[in-house]
Order: sequence, then structure tokens, then C-alpha cells
Amino acid sequence: MPREQGRKVVATNRKARHDYLVEDTYEAGMVLTGTEVKSLRAGRASLVDGYAFVEYGEAWLDAVHIPEYNQGTWNNHPPRRKRKLLLHKQQILKIHAKIKEGGYTLVPMQIYFLDGNAKVEIAVAKGKKEYDKRQTLRERQDKRESDRAISARRNMGD
Repeated sequence: MPREQGRKVVATNRKARHDYLVEDTYEAGMVLTGTEVKSLRAGRASLVDGYAFVEYGEAWLDAVHIPEYNQGTWNNHPPRRKRKLLLHKQQILKIHAKIKEGGYTLVPMQIYFLDGNAKVEIAVAKGKKEYDKRQTLRERQDKRESDRAISARRNMGD
């Protein structure tokens, strides 16, 4: 069987960009069991309540929901378990320093397969205040309206 090529996205945390101001992103491998990988290949995962943290010099991903594999037997995995992230030591130290600084958190952005290996994209992010969220939505809406007006103006000339 030929080896898998390219990037196949399994789950995306769309609400993260709304709730957080993303500063840095990192690509990390995950330590998974066999049934977790099979469940991910079936395209089943949820990043809604997930978060990452650094503990004793190791990075961990917690509360990410990977449902049990349908054809799994008694050795199926628990859906919301703590999973170890595979990062370089320097990256872990850099992330830990940023988080200790205060106001920052580690948020999983998406889970995907890259050339057959399960990866997670985590972001060092700062929580947005409610008025920042409203302002971002307002800016996006204003840009959409101006783009509409420009395209309508162009179409009138035809």
C-alpha cells in the first residue's frame, strides 16, 4: 500500500480565533494509541474544550475529545484522556516561559495528518475581552460591506 502524502485535516477549532488573540503557533506530534489513530482517520475528533499545558518539562494536551473506535474491543481508549505532545526541548522551554509570563494560554487549533503522522497545531494565545470580540466582528462586517459596495460599483459600469 502506498504511503499517505499531504495534509488531511481532521478537526479545527474555529472558535479559538474568535476567543483568543493568537501569537505563535507550533506543530507537535501526539502520543496516541491504535484505536485513537483509527478514530482520527475516520475523521472523528472535537477540539472544543481542549487545552494544552507544560508540566515537568513536558507538553500535554488535555480534554480533546477523540471518540471511541466503533470496531474497537475491550482495549478501546478513554475519549478524553491526557495526551503527551512531542516537541523539541527548546520549543517547550520557550512556550513555558511565555505562559509563565501571565495572560497566555496554549490552545489547540487543529488536528491533522501530515504524510501519515497525526499532528496537532497548538497556539500561544491571549484571551480577548468581550469588547475586542465585538470590535473584530465589526471590522469584519465593515470590510465585507465595503467589498460589496466596490463590486456593485464595478458592475454598474458594465
